[in-house]
Amino acid sequence: MNALELVKRYIAGQRDFSQTFLKGANLSEVCLTQANLRESDFTGADLSWAILHRTDLTCADFTEANLNAANLIAAMLSMAVLIRADLSRANLSRAILYQSNLQDANFTRSNLSWASLVEADLSRAVLLKTDLTGANLTRANLKEALMFKVNLTGAILTGAIMPDGTIHD
Repeated sequence: MNALELVKRYIAGQRDFSQTFLKGANLSEVCLTQANLRESDFTGADLSWAILHRTDLTCADFTEANLNAANLIAAMLSMAVLIRADLSRANLSRAILYQSNLQDANFTRSNLSWASLVEADLSRAVLLKTDLTGANLTRANLKEALMFKVNLTGAILTGAIMPDGTIHD
């Protein structure tokens, strides 16, 4: 299915698009709120400014995807692959990122407040001016992450591997 067909079906009321292949697709500014896109392939896709509020993206592949300024509020991204994805200025508030692979992802100026990042791999991620207020980073891997002016107020860091390799108490 191509991007245009997906949007047409969504507008017609279809919401289940699990295991859809959208590698390299242009989905910039698309609205797929509350859709089921589990196990879909968005490798290299452009989802900048997309509205994916409360969308199920469990096990989806966003390797090198552009999610700049995307609305991922309360999205389900458990076990998703976001290696080298651009999530700068994205809103992931209350998103579930349990066991997600976020290696080398860019979260510059992103909102991850109250997100669940339990056991997520954020190694070498760019977290510049990122809001992690109240985020659950239990056992998350932040090794070699670039963190500057990150708001960790109320964040849970129990067992997290910090950028310097130490394990947080």
